[in-house]
Amino acid sequence: MRRVVGVTALLAAVPVLCLALMAAGGAAEPVAAVLAIGACVLASAAVAALWQRDVLRLKAILRAPAAPAAGRWPAIPAVGRIASDIQRLSRGLAARAAETDRARRASEAIIQRLPDPLLLLRADGAASRSNAAAQAAFGGEMAAVLRHPGLRGAIDRAFASGLAQTADVVLAVPVPREVQATVIPLDPWLPDGTAALLVLSDRSRERAVERTRSDFVTNASHELRTPLASLMGFIETLQGPAADDVPAQQRFLGIMAEQAGRMHRLIDDLLSLSRVELNEHLPPADKVDVVDLARRVAAGFEPRLAERRVRLVLDLHDDVAPLVGDGDQVAQVLTNLIDNAVKYGGDGHDVRLFVGAAEGARWPARAGVLIAVEDQGPGIARVHLPRLTERFYRVDKARSRGAGGTGLGLAIVKHIVNRHRGQLAIDSVEGQGSTFSVWLPAEAENTATIAR
Repeated sequence: MRRVVGVTALLAAVPVLCLALMAAGGAAEPVAAVLAIGACVLASAAVAALWQRDVLRLKAILRAPAAPAAGRWPAIPAVGRIASDIQRLSRGLAARAAETDRARRASEAIIQRLPDPLLLLRADGAASRSNAAAQAAFGGEMAAVLRHPGLRGAIDRAFASGLAQTADVVLAVPVPREVQATVIPLDPWLPDGTAALLVLSDRSRERAVERTRSDFVTNASHELRTPLASLMGFIETLQGPAADDVPAQQRFLGIMAEQAGRMHRLIDDLLSLSRVELNEHLPPADKVDVVDLARRVAAGFEPRLAERRVRLVLDLHDDVAPLVGDGDQVAQVLTNLIDNAVKYGGDGHDVRLFVGAAEGARWPARAGVLIAVEDQGPGIARVHLPRLTERFYRVDKARSRGAGGTGLGLAIVKHIVNRHRGQLAIDSVEGQGSTFSVWLPAEAENTATIAR
């Protein structure tokens, strides 16, 4: 109301003053002057009230420009034109905002659906956002990944030069993997402060394939040379001097069958190792009842156990939690460990298989399952323990080959344990036997993502 009075006074001040002076000077009749002054005040009050109402309507339109204005449109033409311009500008801004939002959501969807891990970096090199592939690959280890010296060097070079930089790095967390990192600086920066894009292309599988091909040629040529030479020598003998010697033929054929079996086992183990290495960087996600699996694997050894007069003692705890793993690979771990114990533990001795909860500070605090195979063999010297999981490493080559070993069993176990994010421990005392222990997590690792 005070605003209406103020505007009325402002509008009527000059006419009222003029009329008052005219009446005082005799230029106008006092009665006519008073009536004219009253008319001016009333007209000014009406205009002021109308103006105040239109201003309030204009404020309402400014607060909700997209809302219908029927019944509340300003009556003063100038104010009405302003209101019309505001609504037209608002519709344009709303259309642009909607288009911008659609573009933002489309770009976000593209980022999230990229198959390679992608991180958006701020000017300080820290990650502000990441896509689903990065979260699945690195989880809560994102900050540790960005601290890698090779990766940090590529980021610094990209910011300094303004050009894209690449680097081949080996990341140790959360699992070892070989990555090609590409850092792309942005000019200008994104509105949210993103200064660069970091693409981490996992090359672990390709590099593993390359190593597998190379290792297969090297190892196969070395390990297969002896049995192949034996077979060729015996074949030449059977074709020549022993062509008519039946007893010699029987003896030579037995040796040839043994050498062929050795080559067959070697090739099987090489292929198994290659398959494990190709997927070692991808954690399994199936549920495995390891106790039931251990019973089935142990049952398959009954003929071997009877032949070697070995007793397999089962210490299986049914209350252990299921593993998150690959059932076939866990069965391979059990098979290789039991097979080693039967081969090298000696005839007439016991082999103990334990499956239960892991206890003690040696193992991780989180839920897990311990698989342990204990034999009563001659034991292994301490100097050999760190190298037992190397390919083709044998403590006693003659004894290993005589027992039918390929030197790859523990290497396969090591890579399977790595894939399951577990731990392998070997304890042995010469003359007192050996214990091979495998700890495997009972639940998937935490893959917390960085805040978006």
